[in-house]
Amino acid sequence: MTRFAPRVFSGVQPTGNLHLGNYLGAIVRFVEMQETHDCIYCVVDMHAITVWQDPAELTRATREVTAAFLAAGIDPVAHIVFNQSQVHVHAELAWVFNCVARMGWLNRMTQFKEKAGKDRENASVGLFAYPNLMAADILAYLATHVPVGEDQKQHLELARDIAAKFNHDFAESIAANGYGEEFFPITEPLITGPATRVMSLRDGTRKMSKSDPSDYSRINLTDDAEAIALKLRKAKTDPEPLPSETDGLKGRAEAENLVGIYAALAGETKEAVLRDYGGAQFSNFKPALADLAVAKLAPIAGEMRRLLADPGHIDAVLVDGADRASEIAMKTMDGVKDVIGFIRKK
Repeated sequence: MTRFAPRVFSGVQPTGNLHLGNYLGAIVRFVEMQETHDCIYCVVDMHAITVWQDPAELTRATREVTAAFLAAGIDPVAHIVFNQSQVHVHAELAWVFNCVARMGWLNRMTQFKEKAGKDRENASVGLFAYPNLMAADILAYLATHVPVGEDQKQHLELARDIAAKFNHDFAESIAANGYGEEFFPITEPLITGPATRVMSLRDGTRKMSKSDPSDYSRINLTDDAEAIALKLRKAKTDPEPLPSETDGLKGRAEAENLVGIYAALAGETKEAVLRDYGGAQFSNFKPALADLAVAKLAPIAGEMRRLLADPGHIDAVLVDGADRASEIAMKTMDGVKDVIGFIRKK
């Protein structure tokens, strides 16, 4: 019988405006999982500084992500919401994992290659070792499940490798300290839903991104009803009507993206959406999608604006969450020190 109680951990970087992709790919699932799991949700500000951040903007963005969590329905009392930098165990455990992970493992991380580009020598060490910090984020809380997008699945696989290697390397000490066969769980990814990868409204082959120069490529969570409707009306499509079955979406990136967005917002499958709209022109489908998006997103945007007008309240939520997160993480870190052989205060 496992000693690991079911627990979800996940985080969002505070690196600019949150958009529909963040909401459907992560935050919606965060809210749903509160019903079935003990949840810890983190604004990962330490990850953000792997590339340079304007300090004032980092503070603003950290509060904005927190406001989005709360506005979407995450309960910071029943669960835990905090920002990463307030819990020192994240950095402390990441150093231990720097000494467990292998260079070859990190060299295979495709996101580092994409973000560093051709100028790898000028990339920060933090950007290279970022997956080790992500592993520490998760394993500091002995999290058993992590909701992730497809682009983070490789990093979670690395976290699993780090946990397995730690358990193997220190097997005797783990048993001697009363932890049984494993100190860390082998965390499972949760990749679900019809819109885990939301694409640009201007190019269905590219992921929706806050870095896209066109604001019409994305729906920001702070957009009002008028902006949401306008962006969806202007979204790129093709001249053909919607198919009646999902096979008909192949090779039609923009159509598949909009159908996936509708399905995710409505809590339906793509098949169900096409049963209702198969054969319809986009001139009929887009207004329906806009109405649905406004109904779902405009209240969240309004609540975010209300919360952001009171930064003191947001900061208090983060401090309370950090205090409760620290209790869990420090207990884990004490165990790590005992297993490794570090002498610590008792």
